[in-house]
Amino acid sequence: MRDPHPPSSKVAYLSAKEILRRFEIGDLRSIEVIDLLLSRVEAIDANDSKVALNSLAALSDDARYVAKERDDERARGVVRGALHGLPVLIKDNIEAPGLPGIAGSTALLGRGTREAALVTRLRDAGAIVFGSTNLSEWANIRSPRSTSGYSASGGLVANPWSLDRSAGGSSSGSGAALAAGLAPLAVGTETDGSIICPASLNGVVGLKPTVGNVPATYVIPISTSQDSPGPMGRNVDDVALLYGVLSHSAAPDSVPTPTFAVATTWRTGHPQTDQLFDDVVASLRESGLSIVEKEAALPGETEALDEGAVLFAELFDDLSAYLADRPGDGVRSLADVVAYEDVHRDREQIYFGHENFLTSIMSGGRAGGLYADARRRNLEWAVKTCLTPALADVDLLIAPAFGPSWKSDLVVGGSPGPASPVTTAPAIAGWPILSLPMGLIGGLPVGLAVVGRANSEWTILDGARRIERVVHQRGPMPLPSWLPASRG
Repeated sequence: MRDPHPPSSKVAYLSAKEILRRFEIGDLRSIEVIDLLLSRVEAIDANDSKVALNSLAALSDDARYVAKERDDERARGVVRGALHGLPVLIKDNIEAPGLPGIAGSTALLGRGTREAALVTRLRDAGAIVFGSTNLSEWANIRSPRSTSGYSASGGLVANPWSLDRSAGGSSSGSGAALAAGLAPLAVGTETDGSIICPASLNGVVGLKPTVGNVPATYVIPISTSQDSPGPMGRNVDDVALLYGVLSHSAAPDSVPTPTFAVATTWRTGHPQTDQLFDDVVASLRESGLSIVEKEAALPGETEALDEGAVLFAELFDDLSAYLADRPGDGVRSLADVVAYEDVHRDREQIYFGHENFLTSIMSGGRAGGLYADARRRNLEWAVKTCLTPALADVDLLIAPAFGPSWKSDLVVGGSPGPASPVTTAPAIAGWPILSLPMGLIGGLPVGLAVVGRANSEWTILDGARRIERVVHQRGPMPLPSWLPASRG
């Protein structure tokens, strides 16, 4: 296997802010970064490479042209915005001209793409849309047996820490590509856990913003009430930089030091992960942060059933409306997708079916009999029973996110490993949540989750920055180890 960390990787693993600094002093140019990343993609990501990380769905044909344009502009003293000359990857359920935007499904191959509002914001800020990332097909909503990181169009994404381990989902490729040094910044999407999971499993930082704070126009939907695109990067500062562009917002001049509560009931059940979290919390207290302990309500069977009823109903309405509006010929509704996948089952249903799509169609959408009461109960539990009491008198909740990555298994199905319930209430409420690395367990990264009230992203980012500083004092995160597949 080629060395995934040759001398050139020193540039590939630079932070976005350090790359910008080098641009400013003339020590680095955008075209140099793009060319290095292109050679890196060929060596460690493409299907014919020795490693075949498989994190990318497509590369932009104009990346080198745009990089030269940004370099020329900077030489003339023109800087478009906060991301001028930086390459950014977008998840392949986000539309952008020249990229597939197919959510991993062959049903959308060849359909025209428009420019998502968030992509326009990236370009206006001077970013180079470098390519799109593979994902769990249809953002992991199609089947209860789906394997995170697998799609019919893109295959299975590997985890650069250990190639037989899951990269999480559904923003699998975004997390893996960042960890592998294929771009400094990426955009994922989350309905419930789809940014937090791959961030935790790949040892990167991911933020799901408050629903609505980043536009979801021309992003293939699951649920209007829970979907949110969000920034991902290798450190908190870079995620804050990207969030400011995506949300059209700026960090306040000063943020009071946030207060924290440990959500004592939100544990992963993985002894080593939970112990590491406790050790990090002890170090945070020693650093002077105010941390109390709170019990946060646990989701039960009713909450899970209600969330499913809401998601399936909204999927029926929202995805069908999206497909009917998408340019080009092809599937125009969720029922059309099911029919297409039945005809093309030898490609689309090799490992699992579309049971959840059938449930969604049977729901009747928002007009169906289950939706209204399920949504009301879900919101009441998430906001009134869980989050509001747990956040009383503090700014942020913290908990372990996921245990170490599990082995990908297309035969058995998803088989996700240990996870805390930290994503559930924020997902239902549409409130923000972030994951950042807190260390390694058995050579695999695990994340620490930070939850805040609606529209508290800048407080979350400030709190995460303080946590990150303490975690790094305990020992900096190494580069991914690229362990080969193993038995056991």
